This record gives sequence, structure tokens and C-alpha cells, in this order.
Amino acid sequence: MSVLRFGVSAWILCLAVSAQAEILTPERVFSDPALSGPKAVGAKLSPDGEILTWLKPKASNAQVQDLWAVPVRGGAPYVLVDADQLSSASKILSEAEKARRERMRVSARGVVAYDWDGSSKSILVPLDGDIYRVDRASRKITQVTDTPDDEVDAKLSPSGKHLSYVRANSLYVKDMASGAEMAVTPKGDGTLSYGVAEFIAQEELGRYTGCWWSPDSGRIAYAKVDESQVDIVPRIEIGGSAFKLVEQRYPKAGTKNAVVELYVKTLNGKAIKVDLGNNSDIYLARVNWSADGKTLYVQRLSRTQQQLDLLKVDPATGASSVLLSETSDSWIDLNNDFKPLKDGRFLWASEADGNNHIYLYGADGKLIHQVTKGDWPVDHIASVNEVTGDAWFEASKDTPIESRLYKVSYKTPTAPVAVTSAGGWWVTSVSDGGKVFIGTYSDPKTPSQTGLYDARGKLIRWIEENALDQNHPYFAFKDEYSAPEFGTLKASDGQDLQWSMLKPKGFDPSKRYPVIVSIYGGPAKAMVQKTWVNPADRLFQEAGYIVFSLDNRGTPNRSVAFERAIYKQFGGPDIDDQIMGANWLKTLPYVDGEHIGMMGWSQGGFVTLMVLTAKDTPFAAGAAGAPPTEWGLYDTAYTERYMSTPQANADNYEKYDVVNRLDNLKAHSLLLMHGMADDNVILANTTRVIEALQQKSIPFELMLYPGERHGVRGNAKNLFRYRLYLDFFDRKLKP
Repeated sequence: MSVLRFGVSAWILCLAVSAQAEILTPERVFSDPALSGPKAVGAKLSPDGEILTWLKPKASNAQVQDLWAVPVRGGAPYVLVDADQLSSASKILSEAEKARRERMRVSARGVVAYDWDGSSKSILVPLDGDIYRVDRASRKITQVTDTPDDEVDAKLSPSGKHLSYVRANSLYVKDMASGAEMAVTPKGDGTLSYGVAEFIAQEELGRYTGCWWSPDSGRIAYAKVDESQVDIVPRIEIGGSAFKLVEQRYPKAGTKNAVVELYVKTLNGKAIKVDLGNNSDIYLARVNWSADGKTLYVQRLSRTQQQLDLLKVDPATGASSVLLSETSDSWIDLNNDFKPLKDGRFLWASEADGNNHIYLYGADGKLIHQVTKGDWPVDHIASVNEVTGDAWFEASKDTPIESRLYKVSYKTPTAPVAVTSAGGWWVTSVSDGGKVFIGTYSDPKTPSQTGLYDARGKLIRWIEENALDQNHPYFAFKDEYSAPEFGTLKASDGQDLQWSMLKPKGFDPSKRYPVIVSIYGGPAKAMVQKTWVNPADRLFQEAGYIVFSLDNRGTPNRSVAFERAIYKQFGGPDIDDQIMGANWLKTLPYVDGEHIGMMGWSQGGFVTLMVLTAKDTPFAAGAAGAPPTEWGLYDTAYTERYMSTPQANADNYEKYDVVNRLDNLKAHSLLLMHGMADDNVILANTTRVIEALQQKSIPFELMLYPGERHGVRGNAKNLFRYRLYLDFFDRKLKP
């Protein structure tokens, strides 16, 4: 009996222990499989509508992606390209390919891009600088290029008969049947390149290519980039055991940009230069072909970014005329919503009425009518059906913190109809004239799920269900950490500021908790959205913190008035809003108002430094990663868009220079971090602050990341980074 009693007691004890939830640790968050579960990246429907393909991180190593496929009409998913068979972590990418991936924020290895050919018979896969072709039926993989230099920006012509790519700054075309290769452009060398998007276009204009096939595959347009007048910024890339000097062509605010020209060429013909006007100090913003290939459309953006011209170009002669012009007294936001229609008319998105909306124009560039209206912005046009006269678009119509897919008639505009459900965030890819779409959805209780849906939003089949069941990596934690709460505060000008709050595990309203404000705060990203919560943020809940985010004025997906409030004054209304938010937090009975911290990277690093150096700041500590600290050190297109030039706005460049505010910094309140190979926010932004703090004898903490560029990549280093955050804030925010 004693043995039996012991066995029963042990069994009861085991049940009690197993019923207790696991503790979320940094070690678990930054290990594989990813806690958020599997996700489908870059999902596409084959042109014939029969096969779905997507990129999927390996369960054993989320940094490596394979290409997966599944039949639409049923059947099990299967691996189409196993990256381990073709890729190697030891493969050294060219500087051009590394820079391109950095600009596109691609951190994975293996298969990072792919394209179906028009016949749906094969898929083109660029991988580690070479190009492969995958036969759909046999799954046979054939290597298309094999040279010492990397081939980048590979594109199949619409006919599928030719392949274009850039190698060593020159544009080439390969005949897919014969394998014959032809140089389309002169040889690029040094500061001269062809078919390439320059640094500024990739980093700040959202244009990642420098060549464009015509719909009939008979012509190819390409950019010629001359960087000879761009200043050289010597930059030392410091790794763990080695370093190299990089003489980077980096156009700092107020200095000269690259000169970009545009040419059109038939494959065996003469290159025709496109007339972009007499002023070479402009941005080549967008290039599009008409459906019949008889017209080339070019968007030309002024250096001030206050005028955007839509040019209509004859590709046979290069002659151009201005079809449409947009002007602004602040800046014009670029988009990809120019949609030329077969009859010569076109759809165009504009912020002319105070929000971004869709407009229909005639072939002569005259406005026919406005398609969408309301006190909300269209995010982007997802698809157009010219037979029915319908357009699909994504928008945060009802609230800035949710996104849905909508359908509207552009012929006879009426109220948009929602295609997807409310309550979270949708990202879609609409195919086949709106008959189906690939939709990815998440909300605070639903990790990212991707499926194929019909025109009414009904699920046809899952691509990656990622169900939060007992087999999901996050299942053990799903009931232990509260979902975020959402609300609004009023800015000083009366506009609504969205906020979110995660309360600590085991929250007790009678207690007072320290707060970490997680911030970005700039025009490129909003933080407050009804999406799945990053498990890394849950680490702070586990550690007993409130995690708070506030989208200050100047963040995107809002009205012109909201976004333009920060014009010429980065460090003004944006910082006022964050300080107001912290002071509001101090009024809450469960907040320890003496222990509020902030953490942010890039623009978020700048915001963190600015709030810490504000007079009478309510913030006790902050961790600033890769911060721009003096806007004259950052690039032309981004900085001048929001701050004008250092020459034209000298007072505010000086006023919002972090170094000029350091006397307000509390000793021991700052953790400063930066990658030692950053080619975006160059390391000088941080070293100048280091030197100034040392000169002023203000103690601070510093962490540098050898070999890392603008972000910190991989589980190991991010595990280290979050351990660092937790250690720093535990010492600074917990009495």
C-alpha cells in the first residue's frame, strides 16, 4: 500500500506540474521552430490558377527558406526546391547582392525570390547569385547561369522566352531556348551601372529594379546610373575577426545625388534615350508600360519631392510629354497605384483631398472622377478587372489599427464593399480579375494564417493554416499572456493618437508596474496594429513590465494633416506626443510613474534619444539602437522629404541634433547600440554621441555588433540583444 500511495502522490504531483504553464524565456523565443509558427512568404498563384507556391522557413533553421507548392484542387503540400541542396551558408554573396538584400530587408538565405513563367510550366529561382529553373511537372532543377559573378534582379520576359539579369553592373538577356547570352547595355564599371536601381531608389523610393520588359517582350527599358558626383563616405565594416574599408557612395542630405537616365531598346536594336527633361537633379520614381506596349509611362519626382510628373513616352523615339502633375507644399508620397487601362485611361492614387484616394483619369490626363472618398486613406490598389470595371484595394477604413480588402467600381463609384472580415490585419494578393485572392490574416489572438479565398472572401484552401492548437509552438503560452488593449489619446492639435498596452503576466491592478515604451515613431512604420504580438514583446510581460506603444503624429496610414505635422521638424511634434503619452501613463494607478523607459531601433532610436534629452523628461531610461543623431548625416531622399535640406532648414537641423541636447541626459540612463557594418545609418551617427558623452563625462552604456548592418540578424545575436534589454531595464526601472 505504501508503494501505491507513493505512486498516486507522484502522479498527482506530475499532473499539477504539467498543468502549470511553461515560462517564456529568451532562449525559447530565439530558437527554432519559431514560436509564432510556420508562415508563408511570397505566396503566388500560378498563371493557370492550378498551383500555389510560397517560401517557407525551415523548422530547423528559420533563416533558410525552401520553395513549397500545393495543388489548388487538393493534395498535400510538398517541397519544390530544398534550399540545402543548392545553397550553402558559406556562400559569399557579392556586395551588390548583399546591398540589394539589405535594402529589401531580406534577412533569410536559401530561396528568397522566384517567378512563374507565363505558361505555368516552370519557375525561375534566383539563389545565392545564380539562377535556376524548376520544371513544374518533373520538378527537375536546371542551373541557368554559372559564372564567377552574381546575377541579380533576374526577370523572365512576359513571353517566357528571354531572361534578363544584371551582372557586374551591366544588363544581360539570355535566350531560354538556345542559352545564348547577349549584353543589352555597355559595360558598367566603377561609378557607372546599367539596369540597376541606385541606393536611394532602393532605400527610400521603394524601387528595387532598374529594368522593365514591355508586355510583348519586344523591348526592354533600363536605367543608366552615374554615381561619379556622389560623395564618398569611407566606412569601416568591422567584423569579429577582420575588417575592411568600404568607400561607399553615400548621398548625404544637401549633397549631390546620382544622375539617372532612362533608355529603351529592342533586343537587337539601338538604345533610345528617354527625354526626362532638362533638369538632371530629379528622381526616376516609377516606370510602367501600357498594356499594348506602345507607351511607356514614367513618374518623375522633383528633388524637393514637392512635384510629381507623370510622363507619357513614345518608346520608339524617347519623346515625352507631361500627362499629369501633382504638387504639395510639404512632400508627395510615392505609391505603386498607377494602373494604365487598355483603353488609355488610368487609375491614380492621390492625397489631394487630404487622404490617399483613388481617381480615374482619361487618356488625355484629365480627371474623370474620384473613385474612393472619406476620412480614411487607401493603402494600395490590389487589383483591377477591366471587364467588370472593379478595383480591389486594401485600407484601414474603419480604424487605423485594422486593415481589410475592399472592392469598388471605378466606372460608377459607390461605397466600397468589404471583402474580408474585420477585427485584425489582412495582407492580400488578388488574382484572376478578382475571382480569387491569397490572404494573410492575423490578430492579437491569431498568428499569421495564409489561405486562398474566393471573390466573397470564403476560404478555398489553406496555404499555411498555422492553427494555434496543441501542436503549435506557442500553444503552451497562449493563455498566460494578456492580449493588448487599445485606445486613443488627443494630440495638442486635437488629432487622435492610437496606443496599445500589454499588461504584465499576472497583472494586479492594485500594484504599480514599470513601463517600457516600444517605439518607431517615423513615417515608415506604425506600431499600433491589431496583429499577432511578437513573442519577444511577451518577454517583458513575463519580466513584470507594462509594454506600451503610441503612434505619434508623423506615422503612416493616416491623413495628410496627421502625417505632415512633422514636416521640417523631426524631433518636434513626434517627441511632444511621446512625452505627453508618458505623462498620461503616470496618471494611471497601476503605473510606476518614476520608472518609465523607452526602446527603439533606427528612427525609434532617434526618438528614444530625443525623449531622454528633453528637459524635465518623464523617461527614466532608454535603449537606442542604430539611431540617426544628426539629420545632415542621413541620405538625401528620406531626410530632404521630411526636413528639407540642411541649407534651407539650418535652424531645425541644429535644434534637433541629439548632440546639442545631451546636457539634459540623466547619467546612467542610456544604452546605445549599433551595428559595426551599418551602410544605412552609418556608425558615425553613434560615435559622435559617444565622443560628446565622454567629453561631458556623462556615464552611459554601449553595445556594438560586429559584422551587423542596420539590423541584428539571427537567433544567437538577438538572444543576446534581448538579454541585454532585460538586464538594462531591470537595473534601471525596478526599484
